[in-house]
Amino acid sequence: MKLKRKVQNVLFATSCLMLLGGLAVFAGIRQANRPVGQVIVTISNEFNNFFISEREVTSLLTRGGEERIEGSTPDGLDLPALEARLKAHSFVKDAQVYRDLSGNLHADVRQNRPIARLVHPNTRLDSYLDADGHKLPLSSLFTARVVPVARQNGAPLAASFFQDSTGQRYLELLRYIDEKPFWRAQIAEVFIAANGKVSFTQQVGDQRVEFGFPENISEKFAKLMVFYRQIPPALGWDTYHRVNVEFKDQIICE
Repeated sequence: MKLKRKVQNVLFATSCLMLLGGLAVFAGIRQANRPVGQVIVTISNEFNNFFISEREVTSLLTRGGEERIEGSTPDGLDLPALEARLKAHSFVKDAQVYRDLSGNLHADVRQNRPIARLVHPNTRLDSYLDADGHKLPLSSLFTARVVPVARQNGAPLAASFFQDSTGQRYLELLRYIDEKPFWRAQIAEVFIAANGKVSFTQQVGDQRVEFGFPENISEKFAKLMVFYRQIPPALGWDTYHRVNVEFKDQIICE
C-alpha cells in the first residue's frame, strides 16, 4: 500500500513538472512572437550630466524615425546591433538593449563624462576630455563644469597628447582634480608649458600655483592645502602672487 502511494506521488509530481514545463515553453513561444510594445529609455545620470537625451536615444534606435520599433516583430530586431548603434555615440559609455516579459524594448544607457575641457584659441574648436583620455565633442544640451586645460603659449592641445605613457601622467593629474570636489571647484585653469611643467590659476586668490611635473600629485596638493590653511588667514590672500610646490618638502611663496 505504501509503495502504491509513493508511486502515485511520484507520478503526480512528474505530471506537475511536465505541466509547468509546458506552460513555460508556451509562454516563451508567446513572448518570442509578441510585437514590441513601448520603447523605454533609461539614462544613468549619477553626475547630473545631460549630454544625451531620451529623444536622442530613441532617434538612434530608430535611425531618426526611419526604422519603426514599436509594433515590429521580434524577428526584425537585432538587439546587439541596436546596442552597438548606441555605443557609437560619443557620450554613451555603455548601453544594454533587451525586451521584458510584456514585450517592451528597454534601452539602458550609461553616459560618458568629461573631466576637462581642452581650450583652443578658437573657442568653437574646444573639446572635452574623458577619464580615459579620449576626445569628446562639446554638447548643445549641456556645458560641463570641468577644469579648462591649455598650452601655456596658447597653442591648441590635442586629446592625443594624453594617450602615450608621458601623457598618461597628465591625465592622472586631471583625474585627481576631478575626483576631489575642493580642487575641482578651486582650480580655474590648468596650463602645460613647453617643458612639460604644470601651473594653474585659482578661483579664489590671485596666486599662480607652480605645480611642476605631474608627479607626487597627492603630496603636492597636500602642501598647497597647508598654504591655504596657514598663510592667507594670517597674512591675507593678496600677500603672495606665486606659490611653488614642485620641490620636495618645500613651499616657495613670492
